Amino acid sequence: DFYSIAAGFGNVHGVYAPGNVKLTPTILGNAQKYIIEKEGITGQEKPVYFVFHGGSGSSREEIREAISYGVIKMNIDTDTQWSMWEGVRDYEAKNNGYLQTQIGNPEGADKPNKKFYDPRAWMRQAELSTVKRLQGAYEDLNAIGALAK
Repeated sequence: DFYSIAAGFGNVHGVYAPGNVKLTPTILGNAQKYIIEKEGITGQEKPVYFVFHGGSGSSREEIREAISYGVIKMNIDTDTQWSMWEGVRDYEAKNNGYLQTQIGNPEGADKPNKKFYDPRAWMRQAELSTVKRLQGAYEDLNAIGALAK
């Protein structure tokens, strides 16, 4: 049988200033031991898979400790929302002079700006920013090359 539980161990959805969320991943390890004892499970160190809700903002050490106790999935929606916005924000800041009108920019009053305000241009930057965040998550989760294993 396969069970997964979204257990609370101090994790919360959203974004908080560093130090405001106190994770206690050992709760997950204690839960595994309790389940093994109460259910009489043998031959399994981690009979339950845990889902880490509210993983945004957690340190790599906290994430890896949680994994060591059986976390197999972590939600980082808040971080990916921010990474999308960060890509758009940075694109706008870099190209601000080209995003004020359809024609006319720092290169000349008659120069077109279509390639700058084209949604494909700034959305691509949002996507690239999110790829970067996801690559960081893969590293945090020890998932680099996981499919090759």
